[in-house]
Amino acid sequence: MWLFHDAKYGFIGMRRKAYVISAIALALGVGGMGFNVFTTGTLLNEGVDFTGGVLVQVRFSEQVDDGQIRGALGGASAPPVTRFGADNEYVVRAPIAEGSDDVDAVAAGIESQLSATFDSATFEIVRRESVGAKIGDELERKAILAILFSMALTLLYIAFRFEFRFGVASVIATAHDVLIVLGLLALFRVEISLPTVAAILTILGYSLNDTIVVFDRIRENLNARGGRKEDPYRLVNRSINETLPRTVLTSGTTLAVLFSLLVLGGAVIRDFTIVLILGVAIGTYSSIFIASPALLEIQRRYGTGEDKGKRQRPAAAAAM
Repeated sequence: MWLFHDAKYGFIGMRRKAYVISAIALALGVGGMGFNVFTTGTLLNEGVDFTGGVLVQVRFSEQVDDGQIRGALGGASAPPVTRFGADNEYVVRAPIAEGSDDVDAVAAGIESQLSATFDSATFEIVRRESVGAKIGDELERKAILAILFSMALTLLYIAFRFEFRFGVASVIATAHDVLIVLGLLALFRVEISLPTVAAILTILGYSLNDTIVVFDRIRENLNARGGRKEDPYRLVNRSINETLPRTVLTSGTTLAVLFSLLVLGGAVIRDFTIVLILGVAIGTYSSIFIASPALLEIQRRYGTGEDKGKRQRPAAAAAM
């Protein structure tokens, strides 16, 4: 494609603008989390997988609105009711009392309340999921540990394959991706469930893979003849341009599939697909505008590691 032929785009020169965009996205996410804490007491819209409780999906054969369902479940004290999929399908999310694991009683109570208001022939229970409060807390801890553990392994892997500064830069980019995705999920009140966590872990892998491609080309150019003498900013920018076709085409085809899933996959996998779309887009952006500039900033502040050895050689020679 002509866009990629002998590409010489100034990505590194645009890094400060990218920093501003990332800062705005992070600020919006923090604001969304703060609003959630103020209104609901939690940073994110956690599903019953983490909070513990009962999820009941109800399909009506006639048109009803969520106000009627909330009225049947207690009015102002009713659990959250949201539309799910078709116009006549709803999901009721009911918490369970702290210290109680009797989820079957909660689900049965929801069904009996609906039956008292609506004719039992006009609705059916499509799905019922339940998680105890203790299990929900355990799942939440394990989800956080899984994300932190994967980032630690990322640092070790890239530090071993490349150099430590490459590993630190990749972790900065990965943390950037996860924080922005979580912030956007908080801002738009997307429910956090186990599939959502799986999508976030998938994002970590995708972002890491894209970053490694760019870093591998940087290393190749560094080891080429004259690479160590070339201006670092110019070398990194050239490396990004050389991997640009692969980056754009891979991300483009992945996003095309994900958008197809979003349109045709239905409401069941909608949140999972949204998280993946956000992650792929942000991961592609970060491998160009966050990981590579972070690598340059680390090198500018702390050197490459080789500089220290060069400084020590004269002193060692003098001592001999």
